[in-house]
Amino acid sequence: MNKYKHIFFDLDRTLWDFDENSKETLQDIYKKYNLHARGVHSFEIFHSTYKTINKSLWADYRLGTITKDFLSVQRYHKTLQYFIIEDLELATKISSDYINISPTKTRLFPYTHELLSYLNSKYTMHIITNGFNEVQFKKVKNAGLEKYFTTIITSEDAGAKKPDKKSFYYALENTGAEIENSIMIGDDLKTDIIGAKNTGIDQIFVNYKKTNKDITPTYEVFSLKDIENIL
Repeated sequence: MNKYKHIFFDLDRTLWDFDENSKETLQDIYKKYNLHARGVHSFEIFHSTYKTINKSLWADYRLGTITKDFLSVQRYHKTLQYFIIEDLELATKISSDYINISPTKTRLFPYTHELLSYLNSKYTMHIITNGFNEVQFKKVKNAGLEKYFTTIITSEDAGAKKPDKKSFYYALENTGAEIENSIMIGDDLKTDIIGAKNTGIDQIFVNYKKTNKDITPTYEVFSLKDIENIL
């Protein structure tokens, strides 16, 4: 008999295709502000530079060494500075545009709706995400995912970010789930899998990129469809 009653899903890069949706958003912004005329001659270089800077700042944010507001603006400010554009006002406008535009993008990973529809009749499902409140709820609604989930838990509400055990304990407490009857599904070994593992929650690692791993999750799959073989 299946022991699970509650499923916790990560959102970005597990269900919602963050990389492609983010790229589309940045393309919109690149065109809106005519960054080519400002000396950013290639969107590809602009995008690559932003991703490197954003990844570094998000690592700092997860550690708690920088604030959300600093991250939100400085990832664009530092990107512009790379292209010798010193314009904090523009960076602030881009930050606002990104937050408004990105959740309107609706690209999901293959088999997202099919899997969630299948699971929805069998389990109580929740989202646990490190993303910002003003963005994540809109993503879920615009992508048509709202009907599947009972609870959306953000790191801002929890007061802690994955992989901090506090975020998982908060999720358990606020959903009525228990460690023994819960399972976490996510694409990120460091935040989703290790965080859940350290809390005692079983995990399904969605290894889209077939990356090597130095820990052993409870289960490993390479596509969302594969999860049907487990649950």
